[in-house]
Amino acid sequence: MIAHGYLILLFPLLAFAVNGLWLARRNGFAAGLFSILMSAASLAYAIPLALEWFAAVHGGDASAPVEAWRFTWLPLEGALKVDFSMILDPISVMMLLVIGTVALLVNVYSMGYMRHDPSRGRFFALLSLFAFSMLGLVIAGNVFQMYVFWELVGVSSYLLIGFWYEKPSAVAASKKAMIVTRFADSFFLLGIVLAAYAAGSMDFSVLNGSAIAAMSREVSLGGFHVNLLFLASLLMFLGGWGKSAMFPLHIWLPDAMEGPTPVSSIIHSATMVVAGVYLTARFFPMFAAAPGFLDLVRVVGIFTALFAAVIACTQKDIKRILAFSTLSQLGYMMFSLGAAATVLGGVNTAAYSASAFHIFTHAFFKCLLFLGAGALIHHVHANELDAMGGLWKKLPLTWISMLLACLAIAGIPPFSGFWSKDEIILAAWQSGHGLSAALALFTGFLTAFYMFRLYFLAFHGEPRGGHGEGHGRHEDPWMTVPIVILAVPTVLSGLLAKDFFHHFALPHQVLSESPVEHVAWLPATAATLGILGLFLAFVLYGRRGADAKAALSVEGRGGWYRLILNKFYIDELYLFVARRLLIGGFAGAVKWVDTNVVDAAVGATASGTLRSGALLRRLQNGNLAFYIGAFLFGILLLRILGRLPL
Repeated sequence: MIAHGYLILLFPLLAFAVNGLWLARRNGFAAGLFSILMSAASLAYAIPLALEWFAAVHGGDASAPVEAWRFTWLPLEGALKVDFSMILDPISVMMLLVIGTVALLVNVYSMGYMRHDPSRGRFFALLSLFAFSMLGLVIAGNVFQMYVFWELVGVSSYLLIGFWYEKPSAVAASKKAMIVTRFADSFFLLGIVLAAYAAGSMDFSVLNGSAIAAMSREVSLGGFHVNLLFLASLLMFLGGWGKSAMFPLHIWLPDAMEGPTPVSSIIHSATMVVAGVYLTARFFPMFAAAPGFLDLVRVVGIFTALFAAVIACTQKDIKRILAFSTLSQLGYMMFSLGAAATVLGGVNTAAYSASAFHIFTHAFFKCLLFLGAGALIHHVHANELDAMGGLWKKLPLTWISMLLACLAIAGIPPFSGFWSKDEIILAAWQSGHGLSAALALFTGFLTAFYMFRLYFLAFHGEPRGGHGEGHGRHEDPWMTVPIVILAVPTVLSGLLAKDFFHHFALPHQVLSESPVEHVAWLPATAATLGILGLFLAFVLYGRRGADAKAALSVEGRGGWYRLILNKFYIDELYLFVARRLLIGGFAGAVKWVDTNVVDAAVGATASGTLRSGALLRRLQNGNLAFYIGAFLFGILLLRILGRLPL
């Protein structure tokens, strides 16, 4: 199985090729079925592949990657070359299973959600391209190969976010995602070049191993002395910063909700946005060796988690609430990786494993939440909570499944999110980051509050928006079955997988490991705060007699509420900088120089040439007497000027 691991990539690639070149134009339903078949084949291969990998490393060093295949793609100058290879280690195997599961269920769900879309064949082709790109990213054996698939993920997400290209908002959202992530990716590419130049290799095993010592030196940059390892780490991390939408490069992710809901689900659950966390985890030994670098990762992560959670408490668009929820959870994951650096100077490996654990559990409950949100939107034909309410009677299976997902993301035991989020907070506390752990606890309280605010306003109370007419259930089996299936790992994945992630090995080598002390009261505190957030949401939005319309109204709200509702006006700030300072200021000045100096000079040259040509045409008139006279006049003129001897 391992030797033929490339089949995992070939199945979705085949689906993309067949659907894109043939089936998409002929039969959208057949294109969907073929995508489902290829996704199922990829997952069916990934499961025994993971079991064979586990058997291969059982009893040995699980951190040592198993190489399935390798061939040289680009031989460069000297010993440097770019290989294409497939490596299997704990985090790549975990991601293969998660991506395969999510891709299959989203494809099935899309059969119902996109049923009446005339372009659904194209949708399934792009969905397969996205799955192919993500699978290629997580099995890459070197950083350049990762970058190739990294950019493929960006391109396919751009096409999916802007799938409904007739909507100006969708086009704007896709361009926004492309520009922001490409801006970050340019730094990633610079980091790759710098690291490869310093290390003489692009392989993860070298960059995370022997090259660390070679890059741990001071270099002069513009008169400043910087640590080469820190600089390379920072440039590479900036790529993940943008892809995982960490503050302040988060602005593209909420707008990505303009795509179809299945797109939102697969982007937000365990694929594109997790790529930045995966990048940080993949280069963890290198980043951990850079002085003070993990502290930067920790601060960026915890601030993003808290910042996004605060904004989610005020939003009314159900998909945007989930988008900011994703931002917050990604902040948790990144924060956990940064919290691995202890205040005593060691490395707490529990923080690394906790981050990977949360990637795993988050994939299932976040995918369920987005698919459930899509079912709500599909029923009421609106994204706003103003148009919902009382939907538990019409969508009972979705209602129960989303309740389980909300309990999981809120960190209520024994659901999956409880185990992984508490591992993160516990690891941060054990590493000596008490303030960060406290902020993570408060973020957990906010998470429970805004998720159950969404839940109560959507499913309970009186129907709003005119969807209350009619009787009976309105659940599409194509959409409901994946939601119900995802409810199982949402409940059980944390409890069943926690022992495995307790022994989740770091890639390659770790500089050191600090002894940690278990704190029994911290998980209890986190669970209590989650329950308090749930209770507060029930009091404000879920109890009998609660006025949902008043709760959703902006009238009478204070300035702070409006500030948070408008996402601290960060998007407006970006637009001001882009339009006034860059376009109206710097770009305007460049345009003036281009028009009045460069274009004017070129225009003057062209005009002078044309006028000279016109004069020359008049001189070449075929009159022999004129030619003789001009010749004699020329001789006389040269004699006068002293240029012609007697």
